[in-house]
Amino acid sequence: MIQKAPPTKQGLYDPSYEHDACGMGFVVDLKGRQSHDIIEQALQILVNLKHRGAVGSEENTGDGAGILVQIPHEFFRKELAKLGIALPELGQYGVGNVFLPTDEASRLACQEIFEEQIRSEGQEVLGWRDVPFDDSMIGPTAKNAEPVFRQIFIKRSADLPDGNDELAFERKLCIIRKQGIRNVRQSGLPQAESFYISSLSFKTLIYKGMLSSTQLGSFYPDLHDPDFKSALGMVHSRFSTNTFPSWARAHPYRYLCHNGEINTLRGNMNWMHAREGRMKSSLFGQEDLEKMLPIIDVNNSDSGMFDNVLEMLVLTGRSIAHAMMMM
Repeated sequence: MIQKAPPTKQGLYDPSYEHDACGMGFVVDLKGRQSHDIIEQALQILVNLKHRGAVGSEENTGDGAGILVQIPHEFFRKELAKLGIALPELGQYGVGNVFLPTDEASRLACQEIFEEQIRSEGQEVLGWRDVPFDDSMIGPTAKNAEPVFRQIFIKRSADLPDGNDELAFERKLCIIRKQGIRNVRQSGLPQAESFYISSLSFKTLIYKGMLSSTQLGSFYPDLHDPDFKSALGMVHSRFSTNTFPSWARAHPYRYLCHNGEINTLRGNMNWMHAREGRMKSSLFGQEDLEKMLPIIDVNNSDSGMFDNVLEMLVLTGRSIAHAMMMM
């Protein structure tokens, strides 16, 4: 029997002892010029990282691979026009790459719960798009755990702060993501654990999965469309030394991809939990700040937890360089 979820604590196995070490790379246009060539170069880097990734007992089931890019506005404008959806200008909408349950009733319920969360935060759902994929090359273990892939498009409300506060919309999308995932998990729906949001942002987009470094580009045809453009591409190939691979645990995460292990993980988690009661932010405001808690999602890997904290530090007004030095 193929297991869809990582095993729980049993015998000598304890998931809190899991570690991983991987390969990563990035390509960027220093002048910020978007092109499809950046995407193709990033995918080639990923292919060249094949020796840094791992596979299971099936050579065509990888531990995980992914790519982070800027929002490809030209591509999405073309694709959503086919669905009868007119996109606002770049920066006035967010895009989420969402993993959903294969059970149709649960999938529709998850979408409804998530849409309600979006509306409760004063934002507008523009619509959903099915993400094209080709899973003919992946192994049975990866295919058995495969979720449904959809993208959601969210229009920015006119009453969000503008001007110098360019991350106001990003903070709102972060609240929507965290609250949406929490609400789905608490719903009791079958396969609720399959609901996962790889990215939800007006700036960046992540395509990832339980794939090998050579499979990512073939799995997601979007990545080879000439209109799919970015000025940067950050890629990652996962090597799970002690962790169980999954679609959600593939990298990149929303702000980083990580190569190595965090040996002080338990202490770091406890310190962050202890500090939550004293947190204040003039940018979030107390009500929205409380919606962000707990900061750390304990279902994540060590890298995912690190990403949770890094995201929080950046969205509360620090530069990425400043936040990284703090951490």
